[in-house]
Amino acid sequence: MTLAFTLCSVNYLAQARTLGDSLAETNPDWQFVIGLVDKLATAGLPEALYPRYRMVEVDQIGIPDFAGMCDRYDITELNTAVKPFFIDYFFNTHPAVDKVIYFDPDIIVFEPLNRLSDHLNQHSMVLTPHACTPVGDWERPNDLHHLNTGIFNLGFIGLRRTPEARQFVTWWAQRLVNECRIDLCAGLFVDQHWVNFAPIYHSNVWIEKHPGYNVAYWNLHERFFTHEPANEPGKADRWLINKKETLFFFHYSGYNPGKPTDISKYQTRYSFADRPDVLALFDLYRHRLLANQNEIYSQYPCVYIKPPSVQRYKRVRKWLKAPFNQLIAVLESR
Repeated sequence: MTLAFTLCSVNYLAQARTLGDSLAETNPDWQFVIGLVDKLATAGLPEALYPRYRMVEVDQIGIPDFAGMCDRYDITELNTAVKPFFIDYFFNTHPAVDKVIYFDPDIIVFEPLNRLSDHLNQHSMVLTPHACTPVGDWERPNDLHHLNTGIFNLGFIGLRRTPEARQFVTWWAQRLVNECRIDLCAGLFVDQHWVNFAPIYHSNVWIEKHPGYNVAYWNLHERFFTHEPANEPGKADRWLINKKETLFFFHYSGYNPGKPTDISKYQTRYSFADRPDVLALFDLYRHRLLANQNEIYSQYPCVYIKPPSVQRYKRVRKWLKAPFNQLIAVLESR
């Protein structure tokens, strides 16, 4: 059995619902679970806004030092840091599940993922690189950005229940308790750099280079789209990449439905005027988010995240409590 899950706080439940809807359409035999990095009772979300999908709140899975992680991390870091703990939880509590697939909430799945299942039947893990060919300019993102943020994009990872995968998840979780920060000077970009080690430390990792997997702003330079409308009632529209390959899932990272003319806040390479081939894909996503009440969910703050002023105070207090010789060593190194 395959279990797919995503992670989000209440403010991203429209995205999680949209992902779940797409999986229900394309892979209906999979279980789908929302790992909620929030607390419904404290957030005060009306039951009418609860998704139809099962939700597991983060405080139910027994993460060691979760309170410390809440102190250390912002909302992006925290939602990322709990990923391997949820993977471990699903393997431990669902003995019938032999494959666990993680998707970021801002993804739509367009086709059955039989290719992914086939690769997981043979491998312990499946990863997707940000890009498979170099870009020809220095717009954002370029090769340097991928060096800074990680070769693989961890908006997706697939794992099979094997000793190798379980060993990797345990190691990964240990690293993310304290080192899931966005701190490029320290060589950290949430969980992604750690997974660079996966195909080095383990031999049974499949690196998926199919152009229809994990398509996003970071690989648009090598992937161009053709829309094939359904020609029969009940059939879904089809999207092709480079006129021949199927689009399996699209990752709308950095897209804001409130700014529908921007592909992503993280990129400077393309506008919709440059890439009219992707406009319909983004219009589709915007309409689905709005139908899933994004404007309501997005107003909810995560109950676990302290206001910026409190986070700054905690960092200063931690600095002042450090041993005097440690402070001197740090200052002398600058």
